[in-house]
Amino acid sequence: MRRPFPLILLLAIVTTIQAGSAVAFPQRFYGSREAAYGNVPYNGKFTFSRIRYGGNGFFGRSAWSHDYPRADEHLPALMEALTSLRPNLGASNVFDLEDPEIFRHPILYVSEPGAWTISAEGARNLRAFLLKGGFIMFDDFEAEQWHNFEAAFRQAMPEAQFIEIDERHPIFRSFFVIEDINVPHPLVRVDPIYYGVFEDNDPTGRMLALVNYNNDLAEYWEWSGQGLFPVDTTNEAWKLGINYLIYGLTH
Repeated sequence: MRRPFPLILLLAIVTTIQAGSAVAFPQRFYGSREAAYGNVPYNGKFTFSRIRYGGNGFFGRSAWSHDYPRADEHLPALMEALTSLRPNLGASNVFDLEDPEIFRHPILYVSEPGAWTISAEGARNLRAFLLKGGFIMFDDFEAEQWHNFEAAFRQAMPEAQFIEIDERHPIFRSFFVIEDINVPHPLVRVDPIYYGVFEDNDPTGRMLALVNYNNDLAEYWEWSGQGLFPVDTTNEAWKLGINYLIYGLTH
C-alpha cells in the first residue's frame, strides 16, 4: 500500500476518470458552478463535502466554488481506483456550516478561505464538528489572505495554534509515503506551507484541521488530464489529496 505509485500510471487513471466523467455528466462541467447538483442522500459512504459561504472570489463568482465540481468528483474517483474504499462517485455535497447534516460527514473542505465568512452558528457547529472527531481541509489561498482565514477560524477555535508540519507528519504517510511535500502553487509564485491544528494543541495528537497555505491543490485535481500543469507535479497533488482523505477517515 505504501510503495511509490508509478507517475504515468497515476495520471493515466486520472485521465480515464476525467474522460468518463465528461461523458456522463456534461451539464455539471459546463453549466452553473454555483449549484451543479443536489447533495447525495446519506448512505454511509464517504462523499466529498464542500462548505459554502458568502463572499466573492475571482471572476465574479462565489469564492467557495473554486474548482467545483470537477475537483470534488475527481478526488473520490481516484480514491476508489487506488484504495479499497468505495466512496460515492459522480457527485458531491455542498453544505452551509449551519446545516446539521455536516455531522454525518467526517471530512469537510473549504476553498479560498482568504474570502471565508462564518456566522456565530456556523462557528459553533464547526467547533462541535471538530471536537466530535471531524476533520477539515483548507486550500487555495496565499499571502495576506491568511489574516481573514485566521480571524474566521478563531471564531470557532479561539485557542487554536497553527503548527507548521513537514513530511515527517503521519498525514504525509497515511497512504503514499511522500518524501517531498513542496508542491508549488500552480498559478502564484509563493512557497507552500502546511499547518495543522491539533486536539489540545498537541502536535502528536489528532489533527483537526489541515491548512494548505500558499497553495491550490484542487486546481491540479480539477485540471488533471488536460495537460494544463506538469505531470509529475499533478501526481504529487493527487497523492497529497488521497493522503488527506485517508488520514481524515482513519483518525
